[in-house]
Amino acid sequence: MAKVSAVEKNKRRRNLVSRDASKRAALKAIIKNQELPIEERFKATLKLADMPRNGSKTRIRNRCEVSGRPRGYYRKLKMSRIALRELGNFGKVPGVVKSSW
Repeated sequence: MAKVSAVEKNKRRRNLVSRDASKRAALKAIIKNQELPIEERFKATLKLADMPRNGSKTRIRNRCEVSGRPRGYYRKLKMSRIALRELGNFGKVPGVVKSSW
């Protein structure tokens, strides 16, 4: 099990990203627009830099929904390989069966 503080920090980051997504996208559109004057684009760059860093989508760490483990993460199932194996062995994940050969 991951540290509770690390899981909670990641949840706060997800909330910040969802809250600030539209504002960040608008500022980035202004910055990339070559037809606008350089002063206006520079002001948008400064506003984007003033926003909290944890509001950026790249700061989010994919973590297992079951255990909070940050590595060995399957995006489609939103869980780590270890949690997938445990739940798969107990028949809790639909479509996953234990194999033997």
